[in-house]
Amino acid sequence: MITALRSETEPVTETGIELLEEMLSIPSPSTQERQLGQWLVSRLRSMGFAARRDEAGNVVAFWGSGPREVLLLGHIDTVPGFIPVRREGDRLFGRGAVDAKGPLAAAITAVARQPAGAAYRFTVIGAVEEEGSSRGARHLTSRRPPDQLIVLEPSGWDAVTLGYKGSLKLRYRLSQPMGHGAGPNESAADTAIAFIRRVQDHAAGQGKGSGSFERLDARILRFHADHDGFRDTAAMTVGFRLPPNFDVPALQQQLEAWADGAELRFEYADAAVRAEKNTPLVRAFLKGIRDGSGTPRFKMKTGTSDMNILAPVWGCPTLAYGPGDSKLDHTPNEAIDLAEFERGVDVLTAALNQLAG
Repeated sequence: MITALRSETEPVTETGIELLEEMLSIPSPSTQERQLGQWLVSRLRSMGFAARRDEAGNVVAFWGSGPREVLLLGHIDTVPGFIPVRREGDRLFGRGAVDAKGPLAAAITAVARQPAGAAYRFTVIGAVEEEGSSRGARHLTSRRPPDQLIVLEPSGWDAVTLGYKGSLKLRYRLSQPMGHGAGPNESAADTAIAFIRRVQDHAAGQGKGSGSFERLDARILRFHADHDGFRDTAAMTVGFRLPPNFDVPALQQQLEAWADGAELRFEYADAAVRAEKNTPLVRAFLKGIRDGSGTPRFKMKTGTSDMNILAPVWGCPTLAYGPGDSKLDHTPNEAIDLAEFERGVDVLTAALNQLAG
């Protein structure tokens, strides 16, 4: 049986902030998580967890030995872009402060408060490559499903996320013989731009009168055009956000019809996911928020998370939760409010206590 090394009088939230600050100080852009993963395993062991890294590089930590399992899944990778780690007033800056080292550090702190011998055992996982291919989450699909799944993504301390849109990535490439710039033929770049305009007009027409969660969205992620004197080329990456129950094969067929000689390659087709509201897991978080004098809110996110991959496979009660303002995800000013972080730790602690009974 694993027991915590922390005394009951130790200021847990300050320990959690210190843990987050240490995590932020180790850069971990997607595919470069090894250093943080190795450090975090050692840090978790010093806190009383049994911890290791699995074959994919995920950090996996265990607390308690109850017959039922709550799995708290975060990720240790970030998008690129170094942000100096610093405190300014009540805000802690650093890449990953919100997405999603902040929610992961809050969950680790809350789990370490749980008494040994509870009805549940707690598994905390810091997955790799969530910001890219979700390789870490895909590695977990073959494991035994937990009884409850908490995905550690920023929702705000007083909100619970129940759904994420799906995603599809398209690689477009067009190569054609060079023509004179004043000639009658369109350049490869012109053709590519006409293609994406048609796609975006199609997406806008599909979602008329619908909310953002119910709409198809298409956005250019990368674009490059060039020539070598003989061939004129254009290449782009297009990201689609998919509403629930969306017909992906029909979209792919339509895009192929509009390609006009371009090569299309599709990647990462993950369906939208929507969790149930009326579960003991959701009720535990609603109570935790109310106990903290908050008014609970539900959110449906237009982005994606590892919840898209694991919730449909495991089929267990699921939600996403974590302190932090998701509007700061991926921005140059990524920071978390420390009072918000502390309230998030309290909500997680209360919800896990409720589940553990």
